[in-house]
Amino acid sequence: MKYFTILVTIVAIGLIIFNATRLDFNNLFEGKSIVALITILASLCAIALLQILRLSKRVDQKLKGRN
Repeated sequence: MKYFTILVTIVAIGLIIFNATRLDFNNLFEGKSIVALITILASLCAIALLQILRLSKRVDQKLKGRN
């Protein structure tokens, strides 16, 4: 599970970098820029969810270790 979350996080970071290059700051909410913004936002959400998953797994392992 750890390697999966790391791999998906790296892919999401790659998508953020790629889509940041496609932004047109003169027309940020038009054409391909809006698609790039949506993809960047979705990638950031995926990273946040994966970090929450990693943290919850770590807490679960510590709780199981105490019992």
